This record gives sequence, structure tokens and C-alpha cells, in this order.
Amino acid sequence: MEREKLSSRLGFLLVSAGCAIGLGNVWRFPYITGQYGGAVFVIIYLVFLVMLGLPIMIMEFSIGRAGKRDIAGSYRNLEKPGQKWHNVGYIHMIGCLILLMFYTTVAGWCMYYFYSTVTGSLTGISPKEVNSFFGGVLGNAGLVVFWMGATVVLGSIVCLGGLKNGVEKTTKIMMSMLFIVLLVLVVRAVTLPGASEGLRFYLIPNFEAMTANGIKGIINIAYAALGQAFFTLSLGIGAMTIFGSYIDKTYSLTGESIIVVILDTLIAFLAGLVIFPTTFAFDVNPGQGPGLVFVTLPNIFNTMGFGRFWGSLFFLFLSMASLTTIIAVMENLIAFTISEFKLTRKKSTLIIGIGLFFLSLPTALGFNVLSHIQPLGEGTTFLDLFDFIVSNNMLPLGGIVILIFCTRKFGWGWGNFIKEVDSGNGIKFPKAIKFYVSYILPLIILGIFVIDYINKFFI
Repeated sequence: MEREKLSSRLGFLLVSAGCAIGLGNVWRFPYITGQYGGAVFVIIYLVFLVMLGLPIMIMEFSIGRAGKRDIAGSYRNLEKPGQKWHNVGYIHMIGCLILLMFYTTVAGWCMYYFYSTVTGSLTGISPKEVNSFFGGVLGNAGLVVFWMGATVVLGSIVCLGGLKNGVEKTTKIMMSMLFIVLLVLVVRAVTLPGASEGLRFYLIPNFEAMTANGIKGIINIAYAALGQAFFTLSLGIGAMTIFGSYIDKTYSLTGESIIVVILDTLIAFLAGLVIFPTTFAFDVNPGQGPGLVFVTLPNIFNTMGFGRFWGSLFFLFLSMASLTTIIAVMENLIAFTISEFKLTRKKSTLIIGIGLFFLSLPTALGFNVLSHIQPLGEGTTFLDLFDFIVSNNMLPLGGIVILIFCTRKFGWGWGNFIKEVDSGNGIKFPKAIKFYVSYILPLIILGIFVIDYINKFFI
């Protein structure tokens, strides 16, 4: 059976960007930025994005294009006789699964907010009532499970349609519409009374605030920025590798990766331009946590002309943005099962869909019937646990593994990596940074990882 391919370069760019662009940009980036000081965090995040995230994205695409499989299959095809790199690939795939185990619940919140905005449940209510509404959603086990399940079903249906007619076509439509709606919301947000304070917080660095908590505070900000750089690009768990396997060698992978990073960063930046002017205009804490989007945005729509219409559109496309990531990572898992177990796409999709639903239940129930289980300490849920496992562990450590595989002789090796990444037209990978990506970059990631653990559990 001939392996599927994406239909065009645009399809590759948008599907890859769709994997990166999602809740990490519109849900996670704003509240993480609010928690860690605004503009200072943004600066550190952008530095990490270029210095840490971009090289690893390029390597993931290269592994996929050369290996022509998912991350585990590509390791197997590229490893030397007697090596067991494909076993590491299985761990990457577990990371993809854990990511979806909490991502589907948050995507379900987005879909329910779309439904509630369309039906008028969020129209004309006060900011306090919006906050109570969100608490009511979290406490309703049946509601959260239903909408979590809906995201799994929709993702499965799209993947069942195939790579070109399902994943690629759907992603193109979703991401185009999300971008348009975000631009409209930015215009409205920055013109709210009191928005200037939010813009100042978001765009002007306050280095005094950064150093207020000493070296520990600086390290916490740095690690949060590192985690966000990996999370927003879906790096370190091999999620991008599969899309590299679906393209030819017409274009070099450095230039393609830069475009994906720019698209991802642009959406995150625009989301911040919506969130922070609004939080300050409505006197809402910008670092209040994962509920920020679900408390703040309805207040925007309640002050806009045709607010119910724009609110409905935003939560529809926010849902679709989250679904693009779910679809992309599900495609990764489905491709893995097809390759490993020689199953049809239909059977693989059914297995992944059913398995994902049941494995996502702890997150969906963690705010209600399982709220007494606090895996990381008082006030935490399964969402916090799975987010910690992926964002703070599997993404950075997986990134180190990918760096080693692409630069060391006992892996794929620098020469093979350069040959693959530079194949085609476009920007070539800067060979002068070989020492940096081979030794310095892994040590930077490992050092921050270790220090963060010391701060979390021993100080």
C-alpha cells in the first residue's frame, strides 16, 4: 500500500503550524505570561524559541523526512545495526498520548463555550457571573466528559478521512479563519478603556519585577519560558516528525521551520494583544491560571457591538485551533499504529480514539468527582500532573535526545543530518553552530531541568 503524502507545500506548512498553533498559543501562553511578569517573560520566551526551539524543530522534520515514518519508525529506519533508538521513539509516542490526555479536556471547554455563546448563556452577564459560570462547568462531571468526548470523536472523524482530504483540508480552513477572527478581536481589545495598562504590562519589560524574587525567581521565569517554547511548538515528543515524513525534498527544512515558528509566534502574540488589554480593562488578574481565557474573553464580547456573534466565532475557531493540534497529534499516533502493527487507517483510528477517550477521563473528572486526588500537592489536578509530565519533563528531555541523535556518531550523525536538512531550495542550516547544538544546547536544557527540580522539590 502506497504511503500517503500531503498535497502541497502550503499543506505541509499549515498542518505543521496547526500542530504547533492551538491552546499553547491562545490558552497557555497568555496566562503563563501573566504569571511570570509580562514583557520580561515574552523576551526570554522569544530568545528560547529561536535558540532552543527552532533547531529541534528542524531536526524533528529532518528525522521524519529521512526516515519516512513517525518518530519511532524513523529512528528504526535511520539507526545503525544493533542500535535501539526506536525504543526511545516509543517513549516519544507515550508523550504524544499524555499530551492529548489533558489537551482534549481543555479543547472540550472551548467547544462548550462556543455552544454557550451561540445559545446566549454568556450574553449580558457580569464578570463575576462569568467566573461563576466557568466554575460551574468544571464542577459538572457529565458536561466535561461529554465535551471532552466530542473532541476525541471529531478528531477521529477528520483523521479517518485521510491525510489529504481529512487532516490537510480541515487544518487549512480552521487556521485561516482563526487568524481573521483574532485580528478583529485585537482591534476591539486595544480600544477598550484602560487597555493601555495591559499593553504596557505585555510590551514593556519590568526588569525590577523579574529580580524581585532573586535567583530563584529568575530561574522560574527561565524554565517557564523554556517549557512554553517546547509546548507551543509541540517539540520533544516527535509530534512534528510525522509531517516531515509526508513531504519531498523540494525545499530545505531550515526555511520551512522558520515559517512555522513565525506563524506560531504570530498567533501567540496576537492572543496576548487580546488578553492583556482586556484583563487590565476589566481589572482581572492576568496570571490567574488556566481559566484566564474562559473568564476574560466573554467580557470582551459583552462590550462589543454584535458581541454574541463575534464571541460565537471566536470560541468556534478557538475550538478549531485546539482541534488542529488534537488532529495532528492523533495523526501521529494513528500513523504509528499503522506502521507498527500493519493495521488499516480505519482500525488504527478506532483504537486510538477509544483508548484516548478512556485515558482522558482522569483529567475530565479531576475538577469534580476526582478533585480529592491532588497529585502534585494541594490545589492540583490531573491536568496539572499531565501538563507537568509533558511540559516540564518529556518535552525538554525528548529535545535533548533528538539533539544527540542528530549530532553524534552513535546516533544518526551530523553529516547525515546536514545532508537531509539542506536538501532542496531555501535557507541552509548554519554549520557554524555545530558545537552549540551538539554540546551547549543540550547542557542548557539539562541544566535548567535539574535546577527546576531542585527548586520544586528540595528548596
